[in-house]
Amino acid sequence: MEVSRIRALRGPNLWSRNTAIEAIVACSDTECSIDDTPEFEARMRARFPLIGLLRPEGHLGALSMAHVLQTVALSLQAHAGCPVTFGRTQATIEPGVFQIAVEYSEESVGKLALELAQRLLQAAVDDQPFDLADALHKLRELDEDIRLGPSTGAIVAAAVARGIPYHRLTQGSLVQFGWGSRQRRIQAAETDNTSAIAESIAQDKDLTKMLLDAAGVPVPSGRVADSAEGAWEAAQELGGPVVVKPRDGSQGRGVAVNIDTRERVFQAYEAASEISAEVIVERYIPGHDFRLLVVGSQLVAAARRDPPKVTGDGVHSIRQLVEQVNADPLRGDGHATSLTRIRFDDIALATLAKQGYGADTVPPAGTLVVLRNNANLSTGGSATDVTDEVHPDLAARAVTAARMIGLDICGVDVVAETVHLPLEDQRGGVVEVNAAPGLRMHLNPSFGKGRPVGEAIIGQIFADGQDGRIPVVAVAGTNGKTTTVRLTAHLLSCAGNRVGMTNSDGVYVQSHRIDTGDCSGPRSARRILLHPGVDAAVFETARGGILREGLAFDRCDVAIVTNIGQGDHLGLGYISTVEDLAVVKRVIVQYVRPGGMAVLNAADPIVAEMASACPGSVTFFAADPDHPIIATHRAQGQRVVVRQNDAIVAQQGEMRVELPLSAIPLTRGGDIVFQVDNAMACVAAAWALDVPWETIRSGLAGFVNDAATAPGRFNMFDYGGATLIADYGHNPDAILALVKAVDALPASRRSVVISGAGDRRDEDLRRQTEILGDAFDDLVLYEDQCQRGREDGEVLALLRAGLANARRASRIDEIRGEFLAIDTALARLAAGDLCLILVDQVEEALAHIAQRVAERNAAVSVAPAR
Repeated sequence: MEVSRIRALRGPNLWSRNTAIEAIVACSDTECSIDDTPEFEARMRARFPLIGLLRPEGHLGALSMAHVLQTVALSLQAHAGCPVTFGRTQATIEPGVFQIAVEYSEESVGKLALELAQRLLQAAVDDQPFDLADALHKLRELDEDIRLGPSTGAIVAAAVARGIPYHRLTQGSLVQFGWGSRQRRIQAAETDNTSAIAESIAQDKDLTKMLLDAAGVPVPSGRVADSAEGAWEAAQELGGPVVVKPRDGSQGRGVAVNIDTRERVFQAYEAASEISAEVIVERYIPGHDFRLLVVGSQLVAAARRDPPKVTGDGVHSIRQLVEQVNADPLRGDGHATSLTRIRFDDIALATLAKQGYGADTVPPAGTLVVLRNNANLSTGGSATDVTDEVHPDLAARAVTAARMIGLDICGVDVVAETVHLPLEDQRGGVVEVNAAPGLRMHLNPSFGKGRPVGEAIIGQIFADGQDGRIPVVAVAGTNGKTTTVRLTAHLLSCAGNRVGMTNSDGVYVQSHRIDTGDCSGPRSARRILLHPGVDAAVFETARGGILREGLAFDRCDVAIVTNIGQGDHLGLGYISTVEDLAVVKRVIVQYVRPGGMAVLNAADPIVAEMASACPGSVTFFAADPDHPIIATHRAQGQRVVVRQNDAIVAQQGEMRVELPLSAIPLTRGGDIVFQVDNAMACVAAAWALDVPWETIRSGLAGFVNDAATAPGRFNMFDYGGATLIADYGHNPDAILALVKAVDALPASRRSVVISGAGDRRDEDLRRQTEILGDAFDDLVLYEDQCQRGREDGEVLALLRAGLANARRASRIDEIRGEFLAIDTALARLAAGDLCLILVDQVEEALAHIAQRVAERNAAVSVAPAR
């Protein structure tokens, strides 16, 4: 078995809406059906007893090694604690070759699971050992290392529940919610509204106390010490047990509580001074440690935090008892688990010494041994939910503390005997205020019920009814995609939106190109969704990007499929038929949001069939107003956009809007039929997004199809009285449409310049010149350096073969080089002729043509009159 072309599908894809690892698996003859080799299954179960059924659910045919690989890769992740369930294996047209897809929750974990699954299968085949425990440990360790921690994860889960899209910006906790201009960002429990000044204040514990005291919030008295001796002097001034802690610190590090001897103050000072240059000594407040979580102006959760402790059994030492506690899978070293492992450090040892213990002491059975006096969860403590018990006055004090510091999300640490009384009634106080507070204790307290703090934070970021989304239009099809994208973006821009656009020419924000090249894939689309200056997005969504990585978005507002026709790029990536291609193009229709719109070409049967896959509504468009699909849809009160005489007509029920083709320059008065189709699709998309009709009308009138606005899309030039047309058409359907458009233009003699993309099928290359040979007098065939895997001369031979039975072509030339071919054709043109140039290097070729046009027209203008 050979595994190749491993891809991460990071969005909705050909298989499902789940993220997945996709791979090509080539099996030997015996591996294509392992049903007759029971020793293999027995060996597998011996090495992976938890695997369950080897045969994927619903699979009835022969069980191949590829199917088992899919099952094992999925099962390894599931038993490592990853929430994955989806897998699929599909045979390709090549015998013994399969495509598999395995869901992942973290990409690198999914890839590792596939690698480990391969090793496990090979071990079973070779009857060699396999360390399952080690494999699961590696997966768990990697998953814990890179997945979102509980605080960030809870906020993300709350966003997903509200339909708010999210994108993880780093391997850490920096997450973007929403898209474009409506996006918001968090980092753990901090939002983009969390002030850097407020965070700085919260880190300075002495400044925090001063501000809270000014606001009337009870705080313990104390001061800063700059030496161990100064700390002891401060402790004597306070006249009782004290707390020693770093002035700038977090997570309870370096905090010593309830100390009253010179030796212990000195020890505590040394520990705190390792974290902060300045150390605070303050009055110790007896009581429990409470964490109050304030979000906005509300107290949303409260927990009592208890210090880490163990209970003696008369057998094990304190160190061993701690090791037993730390073995709990719910405890980890960071914040990825519900609880943190108990730390053995100087403070823990000092706390034990105060009780008369050492690390190796064996405490009597039933003896409670405290490892720390402070109860921060980061040092191994536990939490009990007390949200429903907090006195209103105490809650108000917590909100005041958060506001005084300026934090929108704030963890307020209170020491008091109880939360049932105001702080003033029990000599309690606020001892600390925290930015980016940990949420674990509120989500999964050791005792009591969890609180929906993630939902509270999302509610603070997004008002009710907001989902952070901008309108998204996805465009797919064989031909017309780029023009449709550009015109749709233009119409949305005319409606006052700052539009982001991706297409095969580049990435654009408000008509400013920020990247060049073919940018019709998901990576380019994500750049637009990340851009804060974008109010609406229009994406050309090519088949290659869907196959490589899936979609960049979880759902779109409008999906346009222009056509499928005879298809394009067939034979690549196991897409061999137009039906296969339609399945890929249909992906954008499947992920139209409920309430959204699919805009489909009724005249293309395969496209029209996609309507059944749309979760939203459908607008059909067609040049024939009496097409059966159009007539039925219109009779059902649904939206249609058609060509009727010399106008585009949008209709639904009694509503009818006419848009004269004479006022739509793109169509040249309706003569360019394929541009009429493109315009109809754009009108339907703008209608779906509630663009006013007057805006649509003026937007259509203002869209000029020149080389600057839509490069390589039927760009016309005057070449000294001859007509030049430059277009990027590169498949039989595009050639047919161009021929039909050219036939509507007058010309004395017609010539065409054409090459062919080497990654097209032989029959597609021949078919292009079969069409052109019946429509043009002169053909200039050219071949450039980039033949995409073809041998030199191979493309030219196929193009010439297509002209074997040409009915019109009288002259055929073969040229090496695109620009030389263009110059050869231009040299033969006379006034009244027409030349169609099918460009390959769009920008370079258009620049070359523009230069030649300028030279020719300049020469004509200075020529003496006869």
